[in-house]
This record gives sequence, C-alpha cells and structure tokens, in this order.
Amino acid sequence: MENIDGYLMKYTNLVTGWQYRFFVLNNEAGFLEYFVNEQLRPQKPRGTLSLAGAVISPSDEDSHTFTVNAISGEQYKLRATDAKERQHWVSRLQICTQHHTEALGKNNPPLKSRTYSMASQGSSNSPMPHRRTSQNPASVFSWSQVHKGSALYSGKRSLMPDHLLDAREMMSQAQGQHRELIQSIEALPAVPGLSPLDQDLLMLKATSMATMNCLNECLHILHLQQLSQQRGNLGGPTIEWLEPKLPDILKNGSSSLSSFTTGEGRLEGQNLELSSPETCSFSGDQEDISVEDEVEDCFTDEEEDLGAVEEERSVILHLLSQLKLGMDLTRVVLPTFILEKRSLLEMYADFMSHPDLFVAITDGCTPEDRMVRFVEYYLTSFHEGRKGAIAKKPYNPIIGETFLCSWKVPRRPETPAEPSQGTPDSATSQEPYLLRFVAEQVSHHPPVSGFYAECQERRMCINTHVWTKSKFMGMSIGVSMIGEGCLYLLEHDEEYTFTLPCAYARSILTVPWVELGGKVNIACTKSGYSAVITFQTKPFYGGKLHKVTAEVKHNTTNAVVCRVQGEWNGILEFSYTNGETRTVDVPKLPVTRKRVRPIEKQGLTESRRLWQHVTESLREKDIEKATEHKRLLEERQRTEERHRVETETSWRTRCFDKEGEGWIYHKPLWKNSAFKS
Repeated sequence: MENIDGYLMKYTNLVTGWQYRFFVLNNEAGFLEYFVNEQLRPQKPRGTLSLAGAVISPSDEDSHTFTVNAISGEQYKLRATDAKERQHWVSRLQICTQHHTEALGKNNPPLKSRTYSMASQGSSNSPMPHRRTSQNPASVFSWSQVHKGSALYSGKRSLMPDHLLDAREMMSQAQGQHRELIQSIEALPAVPGLSPLDQDLLMLKATSMATMNCLNECLHILHLQQLSQQRGNLGGPTIEWLEPKLPDILKNGSSSLSSFTTGEGRLEGQNLELSSPETCSFSGDQEDISVEDEVEDCFTDEEEDLGAVEEERSVILHLLSQLKLGMDLTRVVLPTFILEKRSLLEMYADFMSHPDLFVAITDGCTPEDRMVRFVEYYLTSFHEGRKGAIAKKPYNPIIGETFLCSWKVPRRPETPAEPSQGTPDSATSQEPYLLRFVAEQVSHHPPVSGFYAECQERRMCINTHVWTKSKFMGMSIGVSMIGEGCLYLLEHDEEYTFTLPCAYARSILTVPWVELGGKVNIACTKSGYSAVITFQTKPFYGGKLHKVTAEVKHNTTNAVVCRVQGEWNGILEFSYTNGETRTVDVPKLPVTRKRVRPIEKQGLTESRRLWQHVTESLREKDIEKATEHKRLLEERQRTEERHRVETETSWRTRCFDKEGEGWIYHKPLWKNSAFKS
C-alpha cells in the first residue's frame, strides 16, 4: 500500500475554526500524521493518530467532510476540497484501518491462558504518560510492554473478547465484499441502459456505504465500552483516558441528596419551590393573566456553545453504547449538558415569531390566496423556532407545566381595523393586534403537549396537540411529531387541518445539527384547496441541506395553483400558474419578540419559573448543579404520579380537554358566540 499525502482542512475549535494542514497517511505504520505545512514534513508531526481499531465516517453535513475516530477517543474532523477527494481519502483510510486492525487481532488472539502485563510509566496519578503510548496500536490491545523498574500487574482477561473479534472478522469480510461491489459498479461501461451513474446504482452505493459506516461506529462503541469495563476489573495502574468519564451526579449510587441540599426542596440556598403532592399539586384552575403584566422578552440565548458537548464526548459515547438501533428514547434520561435553556412548550411558542404573517392569512381575498398565505407562514415558522445552528434538546415539560405569552402585531396600512363583534371601538382603534398563546403539557406517558393561539380582533385561532416520539438511529436521533393542528378563520368559516414534520439531530458524535424531514399535509374541506409540503433530508452523497418543496392545489380540478421550492431556513421561491414568481428570504424576515411576565409574577408551574434554576445553572456552565435541579423536578413528578396511582386520582388538566384522540383548548374562539359568523 502506497502512502498518500495532501492538504485537508482540519476543524480545531470554535475560536480558530477550520485550518489547512498537510496530512500524510503512513500505511506501513498505520498512522495518520499532519503538519502545519508541507515544508515542515521532515520535522516531527504536529499530530499523530493511530488507525488500528479506528472508525472512518463520511459526514452527513455535506459531501466534503469526514471524521477519523481513533480507539483512544481522539478525533479528527477533516474536510476535503470536493466529494471525489473525500472519497479518495476515506477509501484509503478505511483500507489502512482494516489492515492494521486485522493484524492486531491475529497478533493478539484472545487465549484464556494469555497473561497481560502493564507497566506504570512516570507518575501514577497522571494518565498523560499512557496517552503517549496510544501512538503504538499494540499498546491499546496488548498491555505487554515491560520497562525496567516498573510495577507489573497480571490478569487473564483479553481486551478484545471472542465475540468482538468474531464481529470484527465478519465486518472485515463484509467490507471486502462491499469494496468488490463498489469496484464492480464503477467498472461498468458507460453505455445506454447500463452506466455506473444509474440512479439505482448510485443509491445502492450510498446506502451500502452508510450501512457499513453505521456498523463500524456501533462496533467501535462496543469496543470502547468493553475497554472501560475491563479497565475497572483489572485494577492497578489504569489508562484513564479510555474510560467514558461520567460526572458523579450521573452515576448510580452517587452522592445522596443531602450532599447537595441544605433543606427540603433547597439546593445551595436556592428554593426550588418543590413540595409533596399533598401540599401542592400541579392540577388546578387556570389563573387569570393580565396582559399589562407582560413585558417584551429580553432573553436571547443562542445555543452555539459546543464546549460542553466536546468536553463530555465520552459521556455521549457511554450513553450510545447502551442504546440499540430503533430504540425509543422517550424514557431515556439524557445528559444535562445537551439541553437548551428553554422548555419544549416555549419552543412551540417561538414557532410563532412571525405573527404578522399569521394574522395576514385571513386577509386573503380568495380561498386560494388564503391557502398560499398559510403555506408561507408554515414554511417560515421553523427557522426562528431553532436557537442557533447547534442541535440541542429543550427541557421535557413536566405534566401540568404551562407556558403563556403574547405578541403585539402592528396593523398593516392596507388592512385598517374593521368593526367586529366582541371588540368595541375597534374601528377607530390604532392599537396593534394582540395575539395570545398558551401551551400545556397534558400527558406524561405518552408525552403530549397542547398549544393554542388566538387573535380575537382578526377572529382567528389555531389549536394543536403534539406527541413527540424519539428514537435512536445510530449516528442520528429522529423525533416524530405525532399529532394534528387546526387553523380556524371564523371570518370565512374555514378550517385548515395540518400535520407536522419529523426532526433529526445529525452527527451527534461531532457537531450536532438539525434537519427536518417528511411530508406535511394541509387541507381545507370547505374551499377544496390542499397543500403538500415535503421537507427533504440531505442524501448521503451531494445534495443541499434543509431543502423543501410544496404544491398548492385545487382538489376539484386537480390543478396546481402554486409551487414552492428552496430552503426552510434560507430563500423560498413561490411560482404561480400565471408565470409570476416571488421570493421570501426567511432569515431576513422581521422577528417580533414575544411578551412574557417576569418570573416573579409567574405561577409555580409556568415553564420559566419551574425551570429557572436549571436555566441559571446552564448559563453559569455549572452542569452538576443543573443536573441536580433537573433531577429534583423529575423526582417530584414521579412522586406525584405514584401518589395519584395509590389514591386512584385521575389527572386533571388546566387549559385543555381531551376530545377523541386530540386535545382542545377549553375556551376556544370558535365556541364563543360573540365571534361566530
């Protein structure tokens, strides 16, 4: 195997970002080395990564990026100039990795009678001298190097058990067959009807490569888990950097509550306002909210900080090692450092950050125009709902938790105020429209949220219930948003039912990011207009991120009246049957800040007051304190649930009533006689 070299971009950190470095693949030694530039190649490399047991993964962010995950836990995130160069490097790295991994397996068979020795080098209190030995792949799999004056430890356990060696052997065979498949496809003659560029063959190459990469990642995680377990059983001098480092607060049998609390419901002097179900229940009547108490939201937490995710990568590896593909994550407790600083209920409110587009839906002169306006509002709502480009998870709402807010929407010059029932003096009023929002967590298992928004002056409202169901997909996490919403335009006596897309957190081992996927249906039975929106996930090779398409059609004639294409967080282009087109630049749309009451004026179960100590701890980057505050809230919820079961008391919601399979706001605008046509 020939060595290869060349320039690649290497991701360093958030400060320095991507930098060009000169890389050398040393096939004979099984190392990937890099230098600041080619001229410094005769000198000592800037960094060296052992490829024995490593996992090479093309990224699904784009067609240029890939990662090299070493068995030591180190990782290089690299970017080639184009897809072809990436494939060249990935193929060579995978061949080299396979060769040296197989060599290690043959040189270190898992014989039961084999004795391993480990020498402690330098200070036994520091893992750094051991980290240096990771440049020799044999030191990871075979602790047999003995140095003069070293303390020896003997054991009869193999660092790679029989079942993992068998799996690695089968993986090697599968990789060989996969290479033969790819070579056979690429060797096809470019003749009509038979070409290596055939769409089905390209899809076969992409999906088979993705499958092999996912299996490699899974085997790598199992190997890391085995290493950490054996490290704990061997005793004596240890290689600390091989074990996932869990904070004490995440381990079973960790410090008792008394080590964190200074009194019932208190954490380091801060009152969590927690109490027993007998003295405080989440259920009760909804209190009256005064709009005068609400002020413009001043929190602008952008989730761009990757520091905690990078520092706690071993925790993520430990968590992933215990998950199975397709596993439901609804009941899995995730590490606190991956949380956003807001509740899921508040995230739903942030989807309405363009209230001007929402209230303008009813201004449409025709049913066709109103459907197109609703599609425009729908497509533009998701961008502002995300806080930054990094995929983080909002807090799981506690059952009975609520979030209330409002927006003041300026009147458009072309739509002066008109008299409407229930709004006296609205004809002369120049006050902005008031759009009010309320959300409640109505169920814990399954986790169902209900949210409702209304603008009385425009005689319109929207009611939605969502059940979020997440599952583990290897290197991604998928979230299905099961449920349905309905927009009511009382002025036109129209109802628009709609569904919601799926969300995916991609590249969870590197830089996690979010994309949407799936088909969404919107329908208005009265007008006969419908729309189909398709959020397209990025293909494995090539393609654009965050692509979306939509068609609005008249069902009676089956005629498409409007088509939309673009990116849901970028530019959208609307094309009409008369040849006209217009574009919407989503990031440049004006954002109206929501209005919320200060925390001290909120009820005990309103989101910001309920989670305030978790949020404050995350802002201070105190992960352990945030974890303990979160644990206390969740434990309180479990205690109340047990109490209801024991007393045979059913849960009573505040703002929403269950109707059939859905949840409806208890005082919707369409049931108010003052606003009916």
